[in-house]
Amino acid sequence: MKLQDYNGFCGSLPAATHVVQWGGAHAWKVGGKVFAIGGHDREGQVFVTFKCSDMAFDVLREQPGCRPAPYLASRGMKWIQRQTSQSVDDAALKDYLRESHRLVTLKLTKLARSDLGAGLTFGSQW
Repeated sequence: MKLQDYNGFCGSLPAATHVVQWGGAHAWKVGGKVFAIGGHDREGQVFVTFKCSDMAFDVLREQPGCRPAPYLASRGMKWIQRQTSQSVDDAALKDYLRESHRLVTLKLTKLARSDLGAGLTFGSQW
């Protein structure tokens, strides 16, 4: 996945907003809360970091091309960084990004979800 593909996909999720911060990382948020971070490493490889369930974290952290997300996972948060598509291809990554968006949205208050609009209903797209 190229960075433009990552940004295009995240931008298609309901009420998602984009900001470049932390030295050039492409952070995607819903309700002001980060659900995905993308960028390049020193060699130009695209990495994508996302929130996941406890079970997904336990499985993914052992997979080639994935690791617990620097900084976030060290603080007890369940975030994975996909560094290569070796074990998580782009289609699976999109599923994980969708789930990250859903997990973060669920943590928002009802009022915050309501303020963001009807696009945050958990119907067939979830």
